[in-house]
Amino acid sequence: MKNVLLLVHDDAGQEARLQAALDLTRALDGHLQCLDVSLMPALADCPYDGVGQALLLQDERAREDENGTKLKQRLIHEDVRWDWFDATGSFVGCIRDEAAFADLIILNRALDGFPYPDMRETATEVVIKAGKPIIAVPDDAKGFPVAGRALVAWDGSAKATAALRAAVPLLQLAGSVVILEIDDGSVTKPAEEAALYLARYDIHARVVRDYAVSNPTHDILLLGVEIQRADYVVMGAYSHMCATEAVFGGCSRIMLTKSPVPVFLAR
Repeated sequence: MKNVLLLVHDDAGQEARLQAALDLTRALDGHLQCLDVSLMPALADCPYDGVGQALLLQDERAREDENGTKLKQRLIHEDVRWDWFDATGSFVGCIRDEAAFADLIILNRALDGFPYPDMRETATEVVIKAGKPIIAVPDDAKGFPVAGRALVAWDGSAKATAALRAAVPLLQLAGSVVILEIDDGSVTKPAEEAALYLARYDIHARVVRDYAVSNPTHDILLLGVEIQRADYVVMGAYSHMCATEAVFGGCSRIMLTKSPVPVFLAR
């Protein structure tokens, strides 16, 4: 896990993304790929759409040019290797185009109080369409707690297993690891198997078990974050049918809305 892709855009979550990306790149002795996206504006149908869109895009690019200049000046003084790419379009499309050699993508969960840009939908679509692990940080994050307490959400699914495997380089740096098994009666691979897998990487995880009987899985997971004083969460993304969960909710979507800590998602 050496290539960290950072979404750059002048919005309320940018500073949180930047600080998390810097912490991760340093800890992994990696390379930071900065992708500065100018969002293509969308206008309602009218005879002047083309002209209006061109003017809005010109303004957007001017803002991003200024934003990029400031960030590049800051990056010069950071102790990380980095490069810079400019793109125009949607977040998801531009990230997918640049993600071929990315090992990890840094985004936001939903921005508190800022409906645009829709970072929850961006994170959802990127983790599904780009096929790479993401870390979604709250907009008030001050960095990424690399040496902190990791909480692994476990339901025995293929997606949870994929997330566990993808997160090994991070979990090796964690101060402690707890595997929280949330059993709704369908767990076929117990958390002890996941703990044994991690032990082979010299990661000694503690297993905690809860049962999704009267409380929704996402409530148990959010409570687990609080009880275990977790600094970040590792979980499989959209373990059930993607379209159904993306529309009607589910644990991944709730965590991308409410999680007080960064969320590592993979599938």
